[in-house]
Amino acid sequence: MSSTESALQQRMAALYADHHGWLRGWLRRRVGNAFDAADVAHDTFVRILASRDALLGMAEPRAYLTTTARRLLVDRARRQAMAQAYLDELALVAQSLPGYPAPEEILMAVQALEQIGAALEGLAERPREAFLRHYLDEQPQAEIAQGLGVSTRMVQKYLVHALLHCRAHCPAVAEHVR
Repeated sequence: MSSTESALQQRMAALYADHHGWLRGWLRRRVGNAFDAADVAHDTFVRILASRDALLGMAEPRAYLTTTARRLLVDRARRQAMAQAYLDELALVAQSLPGYPAPEEILMAVQALEQIGAALEGLAERPREAFLRHYLDEQPQAEIAQGLGVSTRMVQKYLVHALLHCRAHCPAVAEHVR
């Protein structure tokens, strides 16, 4: 190690020892908490260490430290503002996307399906088959008619009969079928 390197290390150690506590206190008043103040103080000394030439001929170390710390605070505020803007945008996007249903909604849906299932048990086979094909399999009435070997008009009658039966035996359906 050269004598210049050794002198720089001694100056940096002296600068740190003489001013680190003061800089942390100054920063704590600016940022409002000791943890962020310690982070910025550390970053300040790292930046100064990275530009060793600045140590040569430094007449006012506290002025140099506060200028460096202020610049780091500005950089930090910019990063925080960008991060907050990003989080705000993510929140907006998340609100516009369909999400998972709440547990209460899932419970209500399961209960409604159980009621419908119980109501369909008491229904004749063909109306039940037409109902399930139409509402679960999303088959058009003409396709159901062809599969059951009946007319489309008969499928319509089956569906009306199934809906009326479910309405009479299932409170969940009665709310939605009027």
